[in-house]
Amino acid sequence: MGQKVNPTGFRLGVIFSPSSKWYANKGQYQEFVLQDIKIKDFIFDRLKLAGIVSVNVERSINVIKITILAGRPGVVIGRGGANLELLKKELEDFLKKIKAPTALKFQLDVKEVKNPDLSAKLVAERISEQLIKRYPHRRAIAQAQERVMASGAKGIKIQLSGRINGAEISRSEKYSQGSIPTQTLRANIDYAEIPSLTRSGYVGIKVWVYKGEAEL
Repeated sequence: MGQKVNPTGFRLGVIFSPSSKWYANKGQYQEFVLQDIKIKDFIFDRLKLAGIVSVNVERSINVIKITILAGRPGVVIGRGGANLELLKKELEDFLKKIKAPTALKFQLDVKEVKNPDLSAKLVAERISEQLIKRYPHRRAIAQAQERVMASGAKGIKIQLSGRINGAEISRSEKYSQGSIPTQTLRANIDYAEIPSLTRSGYVGIKVWVYKGEAEL
């Protein structure tokens, strides 16, 4: 079971909490879910260079609190907070555009990723950029594994699927180092899926990073 499902969703409510936290009446639930998806997509598209790992949304009666976890928070904040103020204005306009009923007030908080080399999303994005620049895929993966293990991870697994290295026939390749206990619910596994749009075609990248056991 643990080998076939998303490791984050598999552990949701056990060691991980959902990225959206709010209560909704029966008629508002699908509306709130769609708004959260649009807000997250907007932030990920707007801040591609900031290394965004996650966007959390919390709602109260008349306030939306948005927390951005970024690998490069300086890009989000900008000099003297200029970029952050601009982002707040753009978000405010976007919330009005999607007709969010709780868009009267919103709070924006930016937090830094403590160790970027232990973030599966940032690792996958770095590999994706290297593949687009036609960097040898085995060397890119070996360097990524070395960095992750040196940062204190217990294990890492990377899977590439598609026209790897420009091959005419698509295939899948897996590379692992250390242990990845996919079926252990207390195992803190960070997981990410990133597409790499190379010149030869689409290459899917999946990364599992095992950080150790979490306290239940």
